[in-house]
Amino acid sequence: MSNNTDPPHSLVPNRNPLERELSDAIVFFHQAVAGRLGMNPAEWKCLGILEQRGPMTAGQLAALSGFTTGAITGVVDRLEKAGLARRGLNPVDRRSVVVSLGDLSGLKEEVRLIFGSLIRAMDEVASHYTPEERKTIETWLERTTKALREETRKITTGQPIRKKAKKRRHER
Repeated sequence: MSNNTDPPHSLVPNRNPLERELSDAIVFFHQAVAGRLGMNPAEWKCLGILEQRGPMTAGQLAALSGFTTGAITGVVDRLEKAGLARRGLNPVDRRSVVVSLGDLSGLKEEVRLIFGSLIRAMDEVASHYTPEERKTIETWLERTTKALREETRKITTGQPIRKKAKKRRHER
């Protein structure tokens, strides 16, 4: 949704500049974390999905990440080569493999330092809000996450994002 304040060169409609800045900050933070740990952001985030949700098929990991199964194969190959993930036989369906975490001991201290600092910084931010305000923020984050996952699904499945626009008078 664009507003009248968009500069003519704007690539992304400028609904709320703070939302875009937050998005950029999150992406660049995770890029920096991944780089610090010797991986790319896709590997870092897929490792996080496995850590949070446990072993799963490559197809499930692809669905949760929004990547194609081919892209997930490459991600898992690299994580497995680094010893951070491993493939095993799927006991339910022999046609697929289950991906699980490998040895994360080499990463744990670095990750604890990075996220310990972030947690302290975010605790300081949260200290400026009442419990009711924090609940409102939490609700916004939940709804935003759900919306982003749905929009990611639309993009990765090729589902139309919008209806075709009618031709403008001057384009006829």
